[in-house]
Amino acid sequence: MNLLMISGDRQIVIGEKGPFYSMQREFSRYFDRIDVIVPKPSGPVRVSSIHGNVFFHPSDRPSRGLGKFVRSKGAELLATHGHGLVVSHDYGRFAGGRAAAALAKKFSIPHVSELHHIAGEPVCESFAERVERFLARRYVAWAKDRVTAFRVVNDGPMPRLLRAWGVPPTKIAVLPSQYLDFEVFRPEGGSLDERFDVIFVGRMAAGKGVGRMLDALELCESHGFSFRTLFVGKGPMRAGWMARAEQASLATRWIEWVDAPEDLARLYRSSRLVLCASTCEGGPRFTVEAMACGVPCVSTPVGIMEELLQDGEAGRLCGFDVPSLSLALETVLCDEPARRAMALAAVEKVQPFAYARAIGKYANGLRRMAGAPERTL
Repeated sequence: MNLLMISGDRQIVIGEKGPFYSMQREFSRYFDRIDVIVPKPSGPVRVSSIHGNVFFHPSDRPSRGLGKFVRSKGAELLATHGHGLVVSHDYGRFAGGRAAAALAKKFSIPHVSELHHIAGEPVCESFAERVERFLARRYVAWAKDRVTAFRVVNDGPMPRLLRAWGVPPTKIAVLPSQYLDFEVFRPEGGSLDERFDVIFVGRMAAGKGVGRMLDALELCESHGFSFRTLFVGKGPMRAGWMARAEQASLATRWIEWVDAPEDLARLYRSSRLVLCASTCEGGPRFTVEAMACGVPCVSTPVGIMEELLQDGEAGRLCGFDVPSLSLALETVLCDEPARRAMALAAVEKVQPFAYARAIGKYANGLRRMAGAPERTL
């Protein structure tokens, strides 16, 4: 069976090996060929294929022309390789999903629309997020009678939202996107070189709540606690947040990119706590990776975090306000015996996300929706 994917991940084509690259190492074993259409990259194309049977087709047009490119390139690929399923990772203006639906109809194949999260859900931080949420609701209303299924990555907020928007439960497929290589993301015995109190990893954009993190760290300082914090990621708001942290004299370090998962795991293990202040997430992935390394978590109740943390067991939940975030940080970091107990619990909580098993569940879920037999490796 061949698979056509419409993805927003353009890291691989410019030579960066992020989570999508690692996922495809196992995922690609479940299909004979995978073609991935991606938006126009931010730099020169350095990689066109990986793992022997995964081929990338970057757009040569600006983002507003993505839908037209997906239709033309997708039709060319489908006519040549006869894919049994088209999967679109959908967000923003949903050009990829609408184009994928048109291709699915033209070639009489199933279409799975992946909605990892909805911007502005559960909390809207800006007018832009309110617009994105409106566009998402319009897309779901349009697509619900066209798609074979919507794939969501948690069994909590997203299925509830889609049902409220009129999607039949039979068209909601829960296939988690958390898959961890426990050979990489694992605790290490002996004493840890804990150079940081707090670590955050992710895109430097409004919905990630980094501004609230900085406010919370300032509030902790006013209470007499100075926490050394590492921020890993790049994005449009990074420079402004760095300047803000410097102006407030916060003990922060900023890293733009980490080359390999092993390097990222070492950074997790050098930290006492992982912090998520997002207002909308499907996962998030970085908190689960850190927990596998024996790092407890403070997080807002997004994605799967409420289920994973069981407030007080593997970390603490906090609200979307600065005082709540500050209190959770101080509660965990100022009680070392409790923090270490949470660290042990964190490792146990993420065991269901073993790399090969979780990816196999995802891949075979797609094969079933395409009407193909499951593949046993």
